[in-house]
Amino acid sequence: MGNPHHHHHHHATADHDGSGMAELLDLDAEVLHAHLAEVTDLIAGLAADSPPRTVLDLGSGTGTGVLTLLARFGEAEGIALDQDEHMLRRLTDRARALGLDRRVRTVQADLDTAWPSVGAVDLVWASASMHHMADPGRVLADVHAALRPGGLLAVLEMDSLPMPRFLPDDQGVGRPGLEARCHALLAEVRAEHMPLLGSDWGAPLAEAGFTVETERNFAIDLRPPLPAATGRYALATLRRVRSGVENLLDADDLAALDVLLDGDGPECVLRRTDLTVRTTRTVWLARRP
Repeated sequence: MGNPHHHHHHHATADHDGSGMAELLDLDAEVLHAHLAEVTDLIAGLAADSPPRTVLDLGSGTGTGVLTLLARFGEAEGIALDQDEHMLRRLTDRARALGLDRRVRTVQADLDTAWPSVGAVDLVWASASMHHMADPGRVLADVHAALRPGGLLAVLEMDSLPMPRFLPDDQGVGRPGLEARCHALLAEVRAEHMPLLGSDWGAPLAEAGFTVETERNFAIDLRPPLPAATGRYALATLRRVRSGVENLLDADDLAALDVLLDGDGPECVLRRTDLTVRTTRTVWLARRP
């Protein structure tokens, strides 16, 4: 995914930790690799007649979207657009490590201000970025204008809570249901800060002139054996959950959460063998006629 939990500067104050965020995006890509491959398969199917030559990643984060697409479409050039300089630097390093640096350029821009001059493109990837837009209708109209006729837009979004669940209901520390309570509190905070999270993008896409070719819901439910990075992904995610709800949780729950997050402790999520990865994501693939 591009950036499942990327928050822009005008949102919750707990979100200034750039390097933690970047790590979380990288781990998300590693653990949900199979999901990402499924989405790029869908795009490749729709683009079979004319594979994209120029790919634009809107809100690229650390570059998972654009780098995956460049690996899939060997002739394509990529443009990674994000407003976070730290993310773009990390993306450039990743591209270099993969030997893709000559095929991708970065553009630092805030889409709430204005559409940057990126030229005409064949494929736009917007993963977990649309719900951050102050005026998504305007951005979709700009995307439509930038796409060549026949070009594709992939919008990937989470349900109301972007973070996966990892723990069993009885996590063995504190009262059962800890993760569910944290997520419920976080969902309330998010609803206030990000009213567009969990929106249906079908109607806005049609309004902007797109034809929606595919809408697919993915219920991701990974069971052991899990990707090697899952423990680190759970730890990074739950740390982020904690920063969002620490002032709202009761003392017992906060203490239990801290035991699960204690990297040196025996109960830490890094050492658990009963983790799963559960999340829901929706993909819209739309074409400029």
